[in-house]
Amino acid sequence: MLETIGTYVAIGDSFSEGLMDPDPDGVDNRYRGWADRLAQMLVDSPVGSPDLAYANLAIRGRLLDSIVDEQVPKALAMKPDLVSFCAGGNDCLRPMADIDDLAGQFERAVVAFREAGIEVLMCNGFDTEISSPLIRAVRPRVGIYNAHLWSIAQRHGCHMTDVWGLRPLYAGDMWADDRIHLSPAGHDLVARQALATLESGHSLPAEGFAMPARPTRPIRDVVSEESKWAREHFAPWVGRRLRGQSSGDKLGAKLPDLTRVRRSE
Repeated sequence: MLETIGTYVAIGDSFSEGLMDPDPDGVDNRYRGWADRLAQMLVDSPVGSPDLAYANLAIRGRLLDSIVDEQVPKALAMKPDLVSFCAGGNDCLRPMADIDDLAGQFERAVVAFREAGIEVLMCNGFDTEISSPLIRAVRPRVGIYNAHLWSIAQRHGCHMTDVWGLRPLYAGDMWADDRIHLSPAGHDLVARQALATLESGHSLPAEGFAMPARPTRPIRDVVSEESKWAREHFAPWVGRRLRGQSSGDKLGAKLPDLTRVRRSE
């Protein structure tokens, strides 16, 4: 049974850093995200604490090996009650990624956390079925990676936040304009899914696997929107890959030390 969570550390990439969920204090280039939202929810949760201390080490653009090398040791040194470990999505976007090897890296980090007595909250990968064709192409790799993640969670007694099966998350308003990161509403829904997982071991109520209906659009509008997306979001991503750059280069963690969480107003 999950013990009371008094300390929580989030590690990972842009998903856990919270990209596209603006910082409530208006700090430039700083984001809130589902992990920050979960920390606030845990303050009032029966599995959390009103004195909860929280750190977020996640940095956008990070690949799994960087997260394991840089963030996992820091999280272990903090000895938190809970760590959320969501990573591998950036790797799955790369056509030559070895998915089995990724799962092995992920599991070794999970073992280190569990041997230290730390509870682990995991997230599986997004379903890209209704994404742009360029993103949809990674769906088979994400599906295989997710199968490995479920196995890891079962083997080591981890808590799995199921975002693949959270079908309300795939409504249009849950996503930012880049179609890769969540909107504030999407981050809030993931936070509530994570909280439900921690509190009860079950996901939020959901039924079936059909995607939420979206309005039909004239083909000329679809072509125009796809072209705009490719120009404004996909092309810069490809450019960074070709230059060997990451969106998180020269950035540090937004909350590197355990800090008492403010109650939401």
